[in-house]
Amino acid sequence: MGFLWSLIIGGVIGWLAGLILGRDVPGGVIGNIIAGFIGAWLGTFLLGNWGPVLGGFYFVPALIGAIVLVLIVSMIMRSMRKNRT
Repeated sequence: MGFLWSLIIGGVIGWLAGLILGRDVPGGVIGNIIAGFIGAWLGTFLLGNWGPVLGGFYFVPALIGAIVLVLIVSMIMRSMRKNRT
């Protein structure tokens, strides 16, 4: 049950990051979950462990990390689209 809860919270974090930036996370729901997990790792690596804990994630650093990740991924995807044309 803990793993399922982590998937749900990871997906919500990734979805919120995309919503805040106004950009879609590539990959839909799976992309949201991946962005949430990688964003949580990135955020806690850069900002440390603080804020409320939900599903094993420190929510604030995880959200900030997911926002940074979504921003980077969307910039890379935009650059790849420009190179194709």
